[in-house]
This record gives sequence, structure tokens and C-alpha cells, in this order.
Amino acid sequence: MKNLFVGNMSFQTTEADLRALFEPFGQISRVHIATDRETGRARGFAFVEMPNDAEAAKAITGLDGKEVGGRNLKVNEARPKSASAGPRGGGGGGGYDRDRGGDRGGERGRGGKQGGRFSNEDYRDSARQPREPRW
Repeated sequence: MKNLFVGNMSFQTTEADLRALFEPFGQISRVHIATDRETGRARGFAFVEMPNDAEAAKAITGLDGKEVGGRNLKVNEARPKSASAGPRGGGGGGGYDRDRGGDRGGERGRGGKQGGRFSNEDYRDSARQPREPRW
């Protein structure tokens, strides 16, 4: 089973369009178009799952760079979420980072989480994020 990433899509591309595009290469088990949580509009990329690895490889070679809806598609094998960059290229998906401070128990780096209490010392060097307005 291969999960394929389809990027640089036109925002008007539908699930039916993607199915019609990929079906000549083989069986499709699932199509997921990423949408914006707030607006519900397409974000310009999707994931297509194909059960047969050979058919997926043919789809990658056949569709990568193909023009659809005025845009050249980027089709490749999807990487796992943990290996990709975080939101806006943040580098990693958050969570526990072994390189930044000791083991899970006890003291972490400079302050950190001690005895179940939160410390602001972890964020001393970080820039503050702008606050959202309260209307």
C-alpha cells in the first residue's frame, strides 16, 4: 500500500477529478483532499492511497509534472508526518525532543517541567507570538 502526495493542485480540483486522473494507473483505495479548517476551501494538495506498489510507481512517473487545471502537479510518495516539517516550516512536529534536554523524568534543560509544574524558563529565548483580538 502506497500513499501518494499530490501537490500544486488547482483549488477547484475535486475528488472525482483526482480519481479520474489516477484510475488509468490502477486501483485507488482512498482520496483525501486537504481543506482549510476555518474556511473549508481546498489547500492545494491531496493524498491518494493505492494498494499496489507497482501501480503507484507508474502513477508517480506518469503524473509528476503533468498540467492539470493550469498547474503542473507534483506527485511523489508521501512522507510520514513526523519526518516532515511542522506548521510553516517549524522543523519537527513538537512533542518531546531528546536533543534539547535530558531524559523524560526529572529536570529538563533549563528549568523545564519540574515536579509537574510548568516553568516559563523553557521559552525565555523565544519570540512572543501575536495575540488574537478579543471581540
